[in-house]
Amino acid sequence: MDRDESQAQIAGYRHYTYVWAALLVLLGVTIAIARLELLANYSVLGSLVIATVKAGLVLAYFMHLRHEGWAVKGMLLLAIGALTLIIGLTFIDTWYR
Repeated sequence: MDRDESQAQIAGYRHYTYVWAALLVLLGVTIAIARLELLANYSVLGSLVIATVKAGLVLAYFMHLRHEGWAVKGMLLLAIGALTLIIGLTFIDTWYR
């Protein structure tokens, strides 16, 4: 058994239930931001931030990326960085038109 495998522990059902409940709460917050339109200029930005948090929870807990090595985490960060850059450039383009 590899050293990494012996240290990796998969979370129990209670842990997954808490993460699932957090995802449901964040879904409710996303819907509330979209419907209330309190900060109309920042509703898209707020929704993207919440979607990023939800994606992080899914990646970390349900896809078990917390237990992966540095190479997989580094590639994931590279992909997220590229996606963030593309979305950011799109926002800059639409804001200055």
